[in-house]
Amino acid sequence: MGSLPHVVEDCHGIVQIFSDGSIHRHENIDFSAFPINDDGSVVWKDYCYDKLHNLHLRLYKPKSTTTSAAKLPVMYFLHGGGFCLGSFAWPNFHNCCLRLSSALHAIVVAPDYRLAPEHRLPAALDDSLAALKWLQTMAGNPNGGLAGDELVGDVVDCFDFDRVFITGDSSGGNIAHYLAVRLGPGSPELAPVKIRGYVMMAPFFGGKERTKSEAEGLPEKMLTVDLLDTFWRMSLPVGKKSDHPFANPLGCESPNLELVKLDPILILVGGDEIMKDRVKLYANKLKELGKIARYVEFDGKQHGFFTNEPYSDVSESVLNLIKNFMLEHSS
Repeated sequence: MGSLPHVVEDCHGIVQIFSDGSIHRHENIDFSAFPINDDGSVVWKDYCYDKLHNLHLRLYKPKSTTTSAAKLPVMYFLHGGGFCLGSFAWPNFHNCCLRLSSALHAIVVAPDYRLAPEHRLPAALDDSLAALKWLQTMAGNPNGGLAGDELVGDVVDCFDFDRVFITGDSSGGNIAHYLAVRLGPGSPELAPVKIRGYVMMAPFFGGKERTKSEAEGLPEKMLTVDLLDTFWRMSLPVGKKSDHPFANPLGCESPNLELVKLDPILILVGGDEIMKDRVKLYANKLKELGKIARYVEFDGKQHGFFTNEPYSDVSESVLNLIKNFMLEHSS
């Protein structure tokens, strides 16, 4: 008599792969550490951008723009979660988007994407590009099939499609890199949508060779090196390793960044993050190759320090950096 299926990969008990190949995803997650902080200054609503895969995004708009004719920059926010977890509906990401929209006085577009291991990479990359194509549809047809929807009509009137910025947190930062390389300066294939720059918050990259901070295994609340390895085993194409181009932008199989033109990039990371040295290596390589890239490290901070605590003291510094980056690269 054969043995019962047993767990072979476990991600925080939320997603598990069993020995027979079956996958179990727990939907009941304790979010008590992330109470919703909604002061009513931002209005938001969800829309389906991909009917085939039943994928949605959430639009955020500062209420103060209701009677204003001014066009607002668009902040496209890609959530983190190691490609295996997360949604714009999670309260930590929702709070983050509320804060970004209010503080930056911007429209925020936060798409979901298919998650691994049910949908391994490049599914998340493809979906994130599809969400940008949705923006392109909105630019060409303001109703975009949403005729009669008062909020989207009001929001689209405020969109400045010529000032779009992409922000990615963790795995979302990895996707931001992919989009920057894929789309090139000014994102001509998305016209009239024009991407002006990218903000990467501790982008989730990998590699076979350990960095110093990975080898030391800095004591973080949320991440360990073993968990990072689990994310890669769950999300990369079956049998692929962490030097794969989806994981390691500096790997020998990845596009030669020396030959790639990129929009400006702002890279943020916590000084106590396991991924710190890998992120810094990426930033230094961009600068060495003459790309417009700025690296900012926040002493004593761990992974998710802004996304999970967007109203903390340090969040003001992060928001000022992003605000100045957007102003500097808006023309």
